[in-house]
Amino acid sequence: MKIRQQAFEPNKKMLKGGLHCHTTRSDGSGDPDAVIRYHYDHGYDFLSVTDHNIYNYENFAPDVPITIVPGFEFGLDNDAGCEDYHTVCLGQEKKNGNPYEQDEIICQQTKTPEEHQKFLDEFRANNQLIFYCHPEWSGTPARSFENFRGYFAYEIYNSGSHFDNDMDKDASYWDELLGQGKRIFGVAVDDGHPMWHHCNGWVMVNAENNVKDILNALENGKFYSSCGPEIYDFYVDGNTVVVECSDVSLIRLHCAKHPTRVVRSDDKGITHAEFKINDSYPYIRISIVDKDGKKAWTNPIFLD
Repeated sequence: MKIRQQAFEPNKKMLKGGLHCHTTRSDGSGDPDAVIRYHYDHGYDFLSVTDHNIYNYENFAPDVPITIVPGFEFGLDNDAGCEDYHTVCLGQEKKNGNPYEQDEIICQQTKTPEEHQKFLDEFRANNQLIFYCHPEWSGTPARSFENFRGYFAYEIYNSGSHFDNDMDKDASYWDELLGQGKRIFGVAVDDGHPMWHHCNGWVMVNAENNVKDILNALENGKFYSSCGPEIYDFYVDGNTVVVECSDVSLIRLHCAKHPTRVVRSDDKGITHAEFKINDSYPYIRISIVDKDGKKAWTNPIFLD
């Protein structure tokens, strides 16, 4: 039986999107108009402007035909020696029942998992799609956030953390979570503060270009993440895993409690790889690396 990862089911277009960025509305260096135009000029179909603790629906560059996904980032930085759990919330358009107001301030520094979970429950009750931010930069290893309820994904790549701190750059902790049986997806983001952070990590989503369909596709794992390379197909047929992609240097198969397996290119590069697996694999996922070291990641195919 062939099982194809949801992102690669028949589609009209894969949409390029940014899920985490900042502007001068909080601590970013670019004004909202400039940030939106910059993403559109880099081929983005949709963007969420997720400034700290302030909700946004608005396209601040109204002449730019880009879909704005409502949202914000919840969490404050602190130096108090306690964990502060940053979370991006993405919501429907106001006309579809989103209870938050434009520019509403939602500001709270949570210092314990129990306190933070109350806000996660509130966000989910208000139909927000939530994902966990930059775990390495935050100093929160998997055991610090693995028991939170409500996250559909966490950041497997964050360009701000990568370029500024050499962290959050290749799906840290993901297989640790998946190996526990948690069905959590991975998103690549920028968390852009200076302008040069923007447009280095994104998601490619199998959806129609409207907020409702984009959020539904994200929640159901119909996307992959990238910093450059493209993934065209990923499926398992019987005991054979198949991946098709743009020209890369290596293709990796991942699963918790199994050694990572790699197909490397010769000088010409590779666009196809196959791996044999057995019934002991509860899930599989693929990552690829191009000649410049840029990566892309599929979401898992769950086999259990």
